[in-house]
Amino acid sequence: MIVTRTPFRISFFGGGTDYPSWYREHGGAVLATSIDKYCYLTCRYLPPFFEHKYRIVYSYIERVASLEEIKHPAAREVLRYMNIPRGIELHHDGDLPARSGMGSSSSFTVGLLHALYALKGQMLSKHQLAMESIHIEQEILKETVGSQDQVLAAYGGFNHITFQTNGEIAVRPVTLTRERIEELESHLMLFYTGIKRTAANIAQTYVADIGQHKRQLEIMGDHVNEAIAILNSRRDLREFGLLLHEAWQAKRSLSSAVTSAEVDDIYETARAAGALGGKLTGAGGGGFMLLFAPPERHEALRAKLNKLIHVPFRFEFNGSQIIFFDHEIDYADAERARDRQAISAFREFSPTGE
Repeated sequence: MIVTRTPFRISFFGGGTDYPSWYREHGGAVLATSIDKYCYLTCRYLPPFFEHKYRIVYSYIERVASLEEIKHPAAREVLRYMNIPRGIELHHDGDLPARSGMGSSSSFTVGLLHALYALKGQMLSKHQLAMESIHIEQEILKETVGSQDQVLAAYGGFNHITFQTNGEIAVRPVTLTRERIEELESHLMLFYTGIKRTAANIAQTYVADIGQHKRQLEIMGDHVNEAIAILNSRRDLREFGLLLHEAWQAKRSLSSAVTSAEVDDIYETARAAGALGGKLTGAGGGGFMLLFAPPERHEALRAKLNKLIHVPFRFEFNGSQIIFFDHEIDYADAERARDRQAISAFREFSPTGE
């Protein structure tokens, strides 16, 4: 049995430039971090006592005899990609809800791929894990998703990620003192809006004609370097929050689907209560809202946004991990071992030793 723990992420700047339709021509960059909220996947070979070959447990329970019958797209295609001949039982649990802008679908793909490779006795580098997950989501599942979520889920950490026109992806940890990281963390708040949406559906509204948004995406890319410059200096961290506000204005101009009257009302309420800036954490439309505010304003923000769920968090630096590993029983091997033990015992007590 294998249990993997794979983090969710928060993207600060550059989201949108990580879509291959953009960075394959222009290059791209994001500043983002994984956080201490996780996707857990428990995976084992299914014992040969059941009529079904696959048991997949998430918000639904699937018991099916073939890959083609599996309804969960990522589970089905990752299992097919790994070409595992034996039956599999898979359980999913998450600290945060799906379709909420926290990269949950990519965390699932990364975590499952990690678990299945481990089940086969193989280890992947973080780079391989990220790139194969990107391939599965973009090329096999044909999802309209970027490439940052898989990288952050696999690597973990607070990173400056660059996307090259040749498809290569470079991950550079943002090197800050512990005190500066803690200062940044102390200014951040995360609220769940309760609005569920599918990121791919939102992204399709602007990715399909992404070249028409060249100016906005260039501005959003420039924000990455500006944010890193703020963090790596002694400049007042309030500038980071104001830059988040500027970036949100650029992002919401990509498509009318990125925001809504309800989201705008939440954001303006937060600003009136002391938030300097913020954004929806994913493609837009709903999910989680990240806010930047001086620590002394947090109590007022929680009071004003008391209808939303506040989720405290910290940065995370490990990425996808195997947190439990136990060798599976191979029933055919076990049967052969019992046979060998029986033969050995017979020879020990046989007068002829034959």
